[in-house]
Amino acid sequence: MRRQDREVTDFNEILEITKKCNVCRVAFFGEEYPYIIPLNFGVRFDGTEFKLYFHAAKEGTKLDLLRKNPNVGFEMDCNHNLVMQDNGNCTMEFESVCGNGIMRIVEDEEKVLGLTVLMEQYHGENECNFPEHVLKMTEVMELTVKEITGKRLKVKN
Repeated sequence: MRRQDREVTDFNEILEITKKCNVCRVAFFGEEYPYIIPLNFGVRFDGTEFKLYFHAAKEGTKLDLLRKNPNVGFEMDCNHNLVMQDNGNCTMEFESVCGNGIMRIVEDEEKVLGLTVLMEQYHGENECNFPEHVLKMTEVMELTVKEITGKRLKVKN
């Protein structure tokens, strides 16, 4: 990272940033151009592996591209604040997390875990009952993170 003064190196801080975000942009390998799409997500860290979970309909471009190449990049950001300075300069405060990893479509028995992790991200619920018809019409994707970096800019007054 060029601006090491903005790098977040503490893993727990990176995890906390992910919990503040509400959208994760995932970049898939497209045919001619990268295919980037904003997705709702959930984050899970079991002490050794950092995983992100996403949901989707049973068909679509992202699933087609995922089946061809499971390598993806991701980015999420939060806490945006435009700062106007007395000298005429302006900047943007923010926190962000970027990385890459391997994504896969989970098996049926893993869907409940993935969807529960998603619900925890937005509602704090960790015990959910998903109707069978919802599980049948939903794909759940798991991204195992291989590289991750955090960045923060907070202007000092």
